[in-house]
Parts: sequence; structure tokens; C-alpha cells
Amino acid sequence: MKRLLIADDDAGMRAALETRFVQRGWLVDVAANGTEALSKFRQHAYCLVITDIRMPGRDGFELMRAVQAASPRTAVILLTAYGCVPDAVDAIRNGACDYLVKPVCFEQLEHAVDHVLCRAQAESKDTEALIGHSAIWQQTLERARQAATSDADILIEAESGTGKELVARMIHRLSARKTGPFVALNCTAFPESLLESELFGHAKGAFTGAVGARPGKFEMANGGTLLLDEVGEMPLPLQPKLLRALQEREFDKLGSDHTVRVDIRVIATTNRPLQTAVAENRFRADLFYRLNVVPLALPPLRERVEDISELAGHFVRLYAPPRSNVRLSEELIVQLKQQSWPGNVRELSNFIRRAVALSHGGEIGVEALHHSQPTTASTRGLECRPGLSLGDMERQLLAMTLEATDGNRSRAAEMLGVSLRTVRNKIREYGLPPRSSYVHD
Repeated sequence: MKRLLIADDDAGMRAALETRFVQRGWLVDVAANGTEALSKFRQHAYCLVITDIRMPGRDGFELMRAVQAASPRTAVILLTAYGCVPDAVDAIRNGACDYLVKPVCFEQLEHAVDHVLCRAQAESKDTEALIGHSAIWQQTLERARQAATSDADILIEAESGTGKELVARMIHRLSARKTGPFVALNCTAFPESLLESELFGHAKGAFTGAVGARPGKFEMANGGTLLLDEVGEMPLPLQPKLLRALQEREFDKLGSDHTVRVDIRVIATTNRPLQTAVAENRFRADLFYRLNVVPLALPPLRERVEDISELAGHFVRLYAPPRSNVRLSEELIVQLKQQSWPGNVRELSNFIRRAVALSHGGEIGVEALHHSQPTTASTRGLECRPGLSLGDMERQLLAMTLEATDGNRSRAAEMLGVSLRTVRNKIREYGLPPRSSYVHD
């Protein structure tokens, strides 16, 4: 059920709005001023706040700023008297979703609510990319916003779990291509034999099982943005074909001699420096330079410790039940800031989700950290002695990491600092339990 917070010092207005929204299936809380509203906001997850501007104590502007800082997902609509319209317009420029002049026609308000919620839903996948006020994160986002204004290809280099796809989606949303499609392809998700078809499509009969023609991701992204996730794992035989498609914005489908032309912007991501792969002859230098038109590096979570509290609060509101009073203790927040977070924001998100799921409501303390620690037995299982081969050490480390992550291959890849494809290959190479024994994410 959607939850709404109404803040207005006019008791009649609060009651009227509460009644109308409850009739339409909303869960509604009301407050007589900004201070009371902010107190309720910190206890529950709201998708919308409707607030009067002029209220005693904390006014609507202060409430709006506090809401935006704590939960960028939450939409804010301002109600204003006629004389405050210039202030309301200025508030729109600073993040309010809409404003209405009193006396308010409920049908007009309902239309405004529908509009802002539709817009918020379209932007919801980008929200986590915007959270954080640390200097390094704000500088990164500003560089991303600048890159969005051009049509140049972008290479995002960052560790796993830092939000590469979220930033890519934000760039698309801020670009001139925002009305076009955003199409993502994970280069580690397909074996080499199928990846070319996923990229460029195929004609009917191109290979066994090709019972019909099928467009590839390049064609599907025409007019918009194509995200090549973990492009560093692109097999060498496919790299010349990718280079041609990037240079000419044209390609041939498998089994067809018909050239397809597209108008796209390409954003590529990698969790390891591509220059290292070039030096090791695992990635073509000309393809690297073609992708690296606008380089963008995302900082790991350990370099933006100031943002951990804000991110953790966001994930609590995201995962906690609507009527719960789940919150993190100050001691736990202090401890969270001292963790290394090798899995970055994704690991923090998973930790909060687990802590919320295992809590009984109310305050979550430092004991929640114990649920995330590897077992003593697993850490003792790594044998280190002279004469042991590197392969044996690698096998033990991989097996131990898979045990510590309950068989989660994606999480194991993050902890080891390698790609998911590498983990899959090593599982086969070392004869560890077969693929079906491990989960993907």
C-alpha cells in the first residue's frame, strides 16, 4: 500500500486531504508542522510528502530539504498561498516535484500526485546513484552530469558493487537520448558462442536453432544508449567486430550480409583496469582507446565513508515493512563506517536487507554484524605451507570463499576481485562442485 505524509497547520485541510486519499487506498499520516512531520518521516517509508510552505517552527522548505537528504526517492509536493508562488517556483528549481496554490482542488492535486509518482517510478532505478554528499562522490556525479551533455562514448572503471549501471542509467536520463531506449548487456552472462548473436542479432537459419531472425542489443538500442557491462571480459575474437561497430556504428547480423546502421551512445563498464588487460594482451589497445573517450572512475565505498550512514538509512527505508519502526543504532552505524566493504554499496545493501529480515522490529544493534562473519571453520581451512603450489592455494581460497558466501558466485567474485566468468572457469578448472551447486547472485 502506498504511504503518504501530509503536513499542514490547518486542521481542516489535513482532515479533508486525509479522508480523500484514504478513500483512494492510501495509507495516510498527518502532521501539524514540519517538526512533527519530520519525526514521522524518520519512522516510516513514504513515497510522497504533501506539505504546506508556511507553518510554525520548521516550515515546508526545511521539511523538503530534510526529506530530500534522507530519501531522494520520496516525492514532495508543496501547497502555497498565492503570495508565496515565487518561493514555490524557486523550490521547484531546488528539487520539489510540484506546487499547487491554495485553495486546492482535490482533482488537481490528484492529477499532480499521479504525475510525480509516474516520474519518480521512471527514475527510481537511478536513485542509489545519487545518494551521498561526500566531496569525492559529488565530484564524481558532477563529472557524470557533464559527460551526459555530450554524445561521446564513456568508459566507467570501478570495483564491483559501486553502482556502475546506476550511474550509466543516470547519464542516459540526463542526456539528449533520454526518450530513447536504455539497453544493457552483461558481457559475462553469455558464452562466447552466443555473445555475438546477443550483440548483433542473427538471421533466420544462421545457426542450429535459429528458427527466426532476432535483433541484437546494438539494434535494440538504436536512438538511445547501449550499456556494455564488464566489457573487459569480451572474448578476443569478438573484439574486432565490436571495434568496427563502435567506429562505424554499423554491423552485420550473423548469417546475413545486410549491414545495419544504428545511432547509439555506448557506455562501457569494467571492474578491472583495462590498461592492464591491454598490457597482458587480453584486450585490444585500439578498442580500449575507442571506448575510453570519456573516462569515469567511481570511488569504492571505503573512500566515501561519510556516505555510509545515508546509504544505510536509505536501505532501511527500502527494505523495512511499511508499518515497522526499524532503525539502526548509533553504535551499529559507527561500526559500519569501520568495515572495509569489499563488495561496496551492493554489499552494504545486502547487509541491511539481511539485518532487517532477521530483526524483530525496533532498533538494530551491532549484533547484526555477527550474521555476516565467515565461520571460524572456513577461515581455518586455508592451508599455507612451503611447497604448496599456487594452484592449490587458489583452489583452497576459492572453495573457502564460496563456503563463506553460501555458494554465491557473484559475491565470491566481488570478494576475490575477479569477474564472475573467472569464478565459473576456476570452478570447472579445479573440479569444484558443478555449476548447479552455486547461485548466481
